Amino acid sequence: MTAADPAAATAPPTAHATAMPLLAPSLRRRMACWMYEGMLMFGVVFISGYLFGALTQTRNALDNRHGLQAFLFLVFGIYFTWFWAKGQTLAMKTWNVRVTDRTGRPITQRRALLRFALSWLWVLPPLAAIAPFGLSGGEVAVIFFGWVLVWALLSRFHPERQFLHDAWAGTRLVPSMPLSR
Repeated sequence: MTAADPAAATAPPTAHATAMPLLAPSLRRRMACWMYEGMLMFGVVFISGYLFGALTQTRNALDNRHGLQAFLFLVFGIYFTWFWAKGQTLAMKTWNVRVTDRTGRPITQRRALLRFALSWLWVLPPLAAIAPFGLSGGEVAVIFFGWVLVWALLSRFHPERQFLHDAWAGTRLVPSMPLSR
């Protein structure tokens, strides 16, 4: 910025122009954000399930369940890709976390979609391990939450404390105040 450039003097600072902390927000804050996101997704699932049931005239929850699962996967993909490309979901705003690329810039829709696909590593490995066995609900919960704990703790070994799916997607979580319109 120079004195001869008045537009640069009034322009708001960009994410990459400000000093970016090297480390991610604390694991506790990221996991609280993750839990809050899960609670918010309950509403998205409820509305989407109602819409799917109304559009397909499904009367029983077990009828057309694979179609509903595919529909919810698509809805989740749209939800997260849209909000991550804008920087934050509602839960991320609440917990002052933002997703950026490696350089601190907002991520593209394509990178957000890649992050969405890789974020399924939070749930697919335990589901694949559980599928062949007829386990009880308690055993399923232990395996599932045990994997989530292991996956979260693996971020402690990353140099910038990022989750592995973020490192592989070329994204990073950074501390941030909610982005304004």
